[in-house]
Amino acid sequence: MNNYVILTDNTTDLPRSYFQEYGIDYSYLPYQLDGTTYGKDNELSSEEFYERMRKGSMPTTSQVNQKEQMDLMTPYLEEGKDILYIGFSSGLSGTFNSARLAGEELAELYPERKIFVLDSLSASLGEGLLVDYARKLQANGKSLEETAQWVEDHKRNLCHVFTVDDLFHLHRGGRVSKTTAVIGTIVNIKPLLHVDDEGLLKSVGKCRGRKKSLISLADMMEERIGSHRSQKQTIFICHSDCLKDAEFVAQEVKKRFGYDSFLINSIGATIGAHTGPGTVGLFFLGDRR
Repeated sequence: MNNYVILTDNTTDLPRSYFQEYGIDYSYLPYQLDGTTYGKDNELSSEEFYERMRKGSMPTTSQVNQKEQMDLMTPYLEEGKDILYIGFSSGLSGTFNSARLAGEELAELYPERKIFVLDSLSASLGEGLLVDYARKLQANGKSLEETAQWVEDHKRNLCHVFTVDDLFHLHRGGRVSKTTAVIGTIVNIKPLLHVDDEGLLKSVGKCRGRKKSLISLADMMEERIGSHRSQKQTIFICHSDCLKDAEFVAQEVKKRFGYDSFLINSIGATIGAHTGPGTVGLFFLGDRR
């Protein structure tokens, strides 16, 4: 009943040790920096990546194509295993569509196998948290169909709230105007953002000062968690080379909600190329995004 594998992509921002421990494979959205293309086998450390960004290097990213997704899935199908693929939000990348097309073509080549390709409508450790829930369901004996249904039913309960330290990276990605970036930087404005029900990145507020923006993440959790507050959760927190800020948010969440299980990890280059150094994100199950 559990003869299936969970596959995803590197935008989950889960630690590499996590993938190794639980046998979860992933495709990799490559990035280009200073004339070099980096991928699964030659990625930079987070520290070096963000240091280069601070010095002015501007990375770009690419999506995974259909052939690469087929190359990821095919070996498992040949081993006689079914597949649950949980992909990066279709609202943020064409990578999910490549996986969908790959799944459709492989379903014709391997009609005896089951292939579920699900749009997480999530990003970074929000996507990672969804994968973690799926992994735990599988470990508890849930079938491929049961696990896939849970993901579909709950993916819009996966709350993403985050703040960035430098508005110019959001401007470069088309999220804010140049005027907003310049004025906001001068007066120390920090934006508050989330991922909405369509898997799109949206601005939902702003505040003045870094510490207040970090506290506001816990405020946003208060607004969204609802009936999930009493549920035992592992809270995921990501950061782009600002671990102390992530730990501050963890302590704020622990103080307010009593949670004591956290996974804190660095934002990988594929996401970090668009958010820049100093980003902190908070992820949890709530009643609404």
